[in-house]
Amino acid sequence: MRLRPSSPIRHGLCAVALSLAAAAHGAAVNVAVTDPAGRALVDAVVMLEPVSGKAAVKPMAGIEISQSKRQFHPSLTVVTVGTPVTFPNFDTVRHHVYSFSPVKTFELKLYAGVPSAPVVFDQPGAAVLGCNIHDRMSAWVVVVDTPYFARTGADGRARVEGVPPGSYRLRGWHAGVAPGQELAPQALAIGPADTSAGIQLPVTAGGAP
Repeated sequence: MRLRPSSPIRHGLCAVALSLAAAAHGAAVNVAVTDPAGRALVDAVVMLEPVSGKAAVKPMAGIEISQSKRQFHPSLTVVTVGTPVTFPNFDTVRHHVYSFSPVKTFELKLYAGVPSAPVVFDQPGAAVLGCNIHDRMSAWVVVVDTPYFARTGADGRARVEGVPPGSYRLRGWHAGVAPGQELAPQALAIGPADTSAGIQLPVTAGGAP
């Protein structure tokens, strides 16, 4: 069997095919989030919104915010618009879960077990949760209207996967940012390759639940 040398044309076609495949799957955007002193911010949420048009968003399934040992678990939940959330109570005492936030106002009056119907978070924004019986219980639900979002870890970094090339607005959220002090969106151009970005959020002491 005679091996035929590879042609430059064949190599070129392979490179184009790989490039198109990468573009189809989208790039990863790595975002570093810090406070005004340059320290890494854990539990910040970053989101990318297309400048032109709107990316299709699907509600998420199976999302729970439970109550156990008189605390909400988890203390921060990020969901897409239209996502139903259940609030199972695993404590031996009853809880009265509520939110007075404009993006979602609701009350689950004194109950044990699992409420009969989930709460649907149908508007973008942040809702703070509380318990009318146990004042120290609090948590956040951040509702995003884009499929391109992520949450920072202990190192203050978040990785948003599968972002198609284009122009975006990069937004950041953190519980420590006071109302009215939100950071203006940052313009970000995404190509076929992975991209890195950084944002600094004006957090204040005592802002987190």
